[in-house]
Amino acid sequence: MVKRNLISVLDMKDEWPALVDLSIKLKEERGNHNAPLEGKTLIMMFEKPSTRTRISFDVAITELGGHALYIDVSKMQMGHGETVEDTAKVMSRFAHGIMYRAYDYKMMDRIGEVATIPVISGLDNLEHPCQALADMVTIKEKKGSFRGKKLVYLGDGNNVCNSLLYASATVGLDMIACCPATRMPNAEIMLGAARIADANGSKIIASHDPIEACRDADILYTDTWVSMGDDTPEEKAIKLFKMYQINSDLLSIAKEDCIVMHCLPAHRGQEITADVMDGPQSVVFDQAENRLHAQKAVLYTLLR
Repeated sequence: MVKRNLISVLDMKDEWPALVDLSIKLKEERGNHNAPLEGKTLIMMFEKPSTRTRISFDVAITELGGHALYIDVSKMQMGHGETVEDTAKVMSRFAHGIMYRAYDYKMMDRIGEVATIPVISGLDNLEHPCQALADMVTIKEKKGSFRGKKLVYLGDGNNVCNSLLYASATVGLDMIACCPATRMPNAEIMLGAARIADANGSKIIASHDPIEACRDADILYTDTWVSMGDDTPEEKAIKLFKMYQINSDLLSIAKEDCIVMHCLPAHRGQEITADVMDGPQSVVFDQAENRLHAQKAVLYTLLR
């Protein structure tokens, strides 16, 4: 069997709708999985700090009958004399899969190319595919379907936004990336997602106007204004993004049953106000839980 990776949403694009449904199925069956990954070990390599990614992957493979091994990359030989390629080859002899949370997507790609076992991205500076899968699971749970629904992403066109573009296009969800002109998502990803969306009968649109973008929205989504590894001063970020904050005024422009999403961690009072995040339209903590179930679906599909 040919090994597969999940480094970009595109790596499993054709299976994306099935992964969403499998995530929901595994969520419903939690506690009754019969250890389909018994004897499997997942190496979890972390360059960047993590709460949800580390815990959700660890719990996910444990509940599927496997085992997770956490590694702080700064304490590995990789980067201290040993090549990335040698590290990937050795880990492929020890384990059944690698989950890597990296600063640089080029490092992610190098390990993905050399490793002979599946490599799953836990985030890099270009994409965050597992987050996007959990997001699609949450939207399907809350809205029932994707067709005819409108997602508006507000703020920094970062790795989360990039993966959301691909994921939305793949499932036929309309998406507006509403960001400042200087912080738009990756142009190649934006164009690629637009082509996929066109083939699926949906739309990918860029905007700089949050009021116009949020009219009749079904989903409002945001992320932190300063991501890990971003050296933008906080004061500059607040000035740049303040009009993109999800607050009660902006939410009132959207549909009455609009849901609010945030991939966390949140900076309350910056990209989202506390009253909205804790309000009845927020699904932020359901979304966080779905990281567990989405990653189960990925592990089950790639490691089984």
